Amino acid sequence: SAAWSSAWGSPATFGPVFEEQPLGLLFPEESTEEKVMLACRARASPPATYRWKMNGTEMKLEPGSRQQLVGGNLVIMNPSKAQDAGVYQCLASNPVGTVVSREAVLRFGFLQEFSKEDRDPVKTHEGWGVMLPCNPPAHYPGLSYRWLLNEFPNFIPTDGRHFVSQTTGNLYIARTNASDLGNYSCLATSHMDFSTKSVFSKFAQLNLAAEDTRLFAPSIKARFPAETYALVGQQVTLECFAFGNPVPRIKWRKVDGSLSPQWATAEPTLQIPSVGFEDEGTYECEAENAKGRDTVQGRIIVQAQPEWLRVISDREADIGSDLHWACAAAGKPRPAVRWLRNGEPLTSQARVEVLAGDLRFSKLSLEDSGMYQCVAENKHGTIYASAELAVQALAPDFRLNPVRRLIPAARGGEVVIPCQPRAAPKAVVLWSKGTEILVNSSRVTVTPDGTLIIRNVSRSDEGKYTCFAENFMGKANSTGTLSVRDATKITLAPSSADINLGDNLTLQCHASHDPTMDLTFVWTLDDFPIDSDKPGGHYRRVSVKETVGDLTILNAQLRHGGKYTCTAQTVVDSASKEATVLVRGPPGAPGGVVVRDIGDTSVQLSWSRGFDNHSPIAKYTLQARTLPSGKWKQVRTNPANIEGNAETAQVLGLTPWTDYEFRVLASNILGTGEPSGPSSKIQTKEAAPSVAPSGLSGGGGAPGELTVTWTVSSEEKGRNTPAVLRGGGSPPPPAHRPLGLISGRARRAERARQGHCGVLTRSQRGPRCPRRRVEGAVRGAGPGEAGGGAGRGRRPRPLAHALSRPQPMSREYQHGGGFGYLVSFRRQGGTSWQTARVPGADAQYFVYSNDSVRPYTPFEVKIRSYNRRGDGPESLVAVVYSAEEEPRVAPPKVWAKGVSSSEMNVSWEPVQQDMNGILLGYEIRYWKAGDKAAAADRVRTAGLDSSALVTGLHPNTKYHVTVRAYNRAGTGPASPSANATTMKPPPRRPPGNISWTFSSSSLSIKWDPVVPLSNESAVTGYKMLYQNDLHPTPTLHLTSKNRIEITVPEDIGHALVQIRTTGPGGDGVPAEVHIVRNGGTSMMVENSAVCPAPHLDTALTHSVAALVLLGYLQL
Repeated sequence: SAAWSSAWGSPATFGPVFEEQPLGLLFPEESTEEKVMLACRARASPPATYRWKMNGTEMKLEPGSRQQLVGGNLVIMNPSKAQDAGVYQCLASNPVGTVVSREAVLRFGFLQEFSKEDRDPVKTHEGWGVMLPCNPPAHYPGLSYRWLLNEFPNFIPTDGRHFVSQTTGNLYIARTNASDLGNYSCLATSHMDFSTKSVFSKFAQLNLAAEDTRLFAPSIKARFPAETYALVGQQVTLECFAFGNPVPRIKWRKVDGSLSPQWATAEPTLQIPSVGFEDEGTYECEAENAKGRDTVQGRIIVQAQPEWLRVISDREADIGSDLHWACAAAGKPRPAVRWLRNGEPLTSQARVEVLAGDLRFSKLSLEDSGMYQCVAENKHGTIYASAELAVQALAPDFRLNPVRRLIPAARGGEVVIPCQPRAAPKAVVLWSKGTEILVNSSRVTVTPDGTLIIRNVSRSDEGKYTCFAENFMGKANSTGTLSVRDATKITLAPSSADINLGDNLTLQCHASHDPTMDLTFVWTLDDFPIDSDKPGGHYRRVSVKETVGDLTILNAQLRHGGKYTCTAQTVVDSASKEATVLVRGPPGAPGGVVVRDIGDTSVQLSWSRGFDNHSPIAKYTLQARTLPSGKWKQVRTNPANIEGNAETAQVLGLTPWTDYEFRVLASNILGTGEPSGPSSKIQTKEAAPSVAPSGLSGGGGAPGELTVTWTVSSEEKGRNTPAVLRGGGSPPPPAHRPLGLISGRARRAERARQGHCGVLTRSQRGPRCPRRRVEGAVRGAGPGEAGGGAGRGRRPRPLAHALSRPQPMSREYQHGGGFGYLVSFRRQGGTSWQTARVPGADAQYFVYSNDSVRPYTPFEVKIRSYNRRGDGPESLVAVVYSAEEEPRVAPPKVWAKGVSSSEMNVSWEPVQQDMNGILLGYEIRYWKAGDKAAAADRVRTAGLDSSALVTGLHPNTKYHVTVRAYNRAGTGPASPSANATTMKPPPRRPPGNISWTFSSSSLSIKWDPVVPLSNESAVTGYKMLYQNDLHPTPTLHLTSKNRIEITVPEDIGHALVQIRTTGPGGDGVPAEVHIVRNGGTSMMVENSAVCPAPHLDTALTHSVAALVLLGYLQL
């Protein structure tokens, strides 16, 4: 064998082992390749030589022939089907033996051309189904198919109406229509190892006669076979397609099982990507349309190539011994098994028995050595397993495994001395001490395999021991010396202990031993070794001296209880002592939680006791959670306190019609243990609702409507407060104070600070002030949006109906199926109630519509919920007003006047409240003279002011103005129009030539006057904004002249000044200067009129006090 040869330093010899075997090839007949190669390579020592067989006959491979051997590979030049198609095998040989490779089949692929004859036209009625045959030419292997309509590449689509069979190539059209007229050609494609080839058929014309509009039941035309055979792992495709009008729908099912969801399909083909034995069975295709159905069934039969279950491996055996080799293979059909020796069939003969997968030798001889192969085969394939048998004949030899030279033994103990020479056949063994031959006695035993055992060793047993081995090939011996030492003993044994969870414990263990040897301690827990060096572990060993092996347990856990064994050992013997540690702790998890006697608010729970962990269970706690994602919470029980010997209790206070899981926790004097596993999911029984809907409100809607809304939340559970609600379900807004004539950023900042939107132009509305929607409000929105006005001209609504919100009432309040609401209402002061049923948990909006409902009429409203089990409690009564209608009166005495180049003041006399609703404010519409009123801009007041400032206007422009009152239903009629003209714009030039003079406590500034142009408004004065480095808040100063003097502190070193004109047209652009005491002349900021310094303007926007603003406005 290889191992034995290498032990002597000679090269290892072993038989051939395949590293590469030939694979089957598909060679295109029209290929331009000039050769094919079948690979074969084996590892062997000495190296292997190679031969090849074709169709079972050894090939003659001569130099210069078409078939050549290159290494172990077979190369065939200019291959042809007639000469080279067949089954090939490689044989690899060396002096040890021969092995045969698996079979490789060389096939030749081809695809001929379609027939050149013209194809007959196909004619059918429009509306009928039709099949166009492909009639592919001769070919190998299979083809894929597509169809062309009229020209390339106009391929027929794969849809429910068309189907191309990949089995026959035929084209099926389930129901023809006018678009199917034309010429059709079948495209067949062959896919081979080296190339792809496609051929086209002649065109065949499809003609359609007059349309037949009748409906036809399905008729399956493309059918899969009654039996389909497939190998495990292959893809299986079943085809099914039917004619019919309407176009039939295809459905698949497995008659004797269920379709795998990963390949269930409604297409005309059913594909199983990797078939297995579980897919075997009968399959049905059903084609169905409005006129009927048609079905077809077929069976998939799954088979398999041979696969090894057990293989043979290399063996070394002694001459004259017996040998049993076995191999086994699975497959369908069941594989047959045969044997080869050195590539030739092996049958039963003298000393050799061959029985299927079993090979037995009796009394092996040297000529039995060689290469053996087990071969398993069925109709789907053949597999080979190879192994080498090496029969040996050797004289006894101790060089690899001599008797130990020094054999230590403990006094009073036992010593075992093996004798294992290399020998074939097995050697006969004798032992001697000195010159005395040893025989079996009460203390001395020589076992059948030659091992010497001496018991109760004493000093007198010391000496030299020799093993003699002999067979027919020769004899040999080996000697060792026995040395007797003192025995190892436990002098202080560990003591059993009883501790609590988390305690520390030290187990003592001391020992004595022979001083000439090393002593070690090994600890085990329930016979499993303990690792005391594990970082972060619970065990520690402190080595004070060699004879002490104490073990400390830190922070003991329940798993640390058990039998501890301390073993003191040397190389010759050992001694052990045991101790039991009991760890007490909280109870283990209870088991087997079962729920029974399920009611609407209670269940009966039972469980089995868990481990008490050596401390009696004192009580149990029950917990529940709602599904799908509730948290575990303790529940009320009967009895309220569950004693430790109980195994059942009633759970109270559950919510009806709710999914629950339960668990149990046990406690003792040491704490509460782990919870049990959750019980199976249960649902409590249904019950009538117990909570009235809350948040009852409403209002708004179209004329003649009463809108009622409600909500339910956990915070409102059980709270029902009476409310008087107007319009959209909220009290009328408080009147806002009149808006002053504040311009620019200061006015917008003031409005943002107040948190409301007043009168702004469209260009000034930003994210803080969206345009209010009062006309055409969205119907059916949530209750919070129910106050929008109705507008005019909308379609009538049903007499009574409910609208839905996206989020339904929480399931915990429904208590059962068939949930809904009972809404009751009557005019305030009335005697009889009307009740409407609103089904569905998601309904939160009810509208009652009747022409008799007057605008803004108070109704008393109450609500209760119901389900299949009954009605719930009623809510308290709320007052809800019916929908408002638009105001009927226009504001009188409208007056408008331009107050600057971009602003005008509008005022009017207020209108009186009427019974149509609550007046919210006024809408101002304004448009340029010459424009149509329909193009008017609109702004609204946020309260009941009777005047407003309209901004963002064009300078020197005449405007027409009307005012209308509005409420939640919309706007009323327009007032007579008034006119106003805006002022000319202020001068566009800033003051120039600014200079200043400091005194000890004042600052004097002067500048050149600004003279307005003819198209600019007059200058009536100047505004100066002053800011110094000690007080960052700017101050505003006014003057009618082109100079000003202000008081300043003496320690001011730097100041920033802005100066601008003011007049009827508003403020002009500013000039900005930086003033430095003792700084000389002024420092004008470039282009200050166009881009003023941002920090000062920002300060003006955000920091100007109201007092300063009022002073500014009085100019």
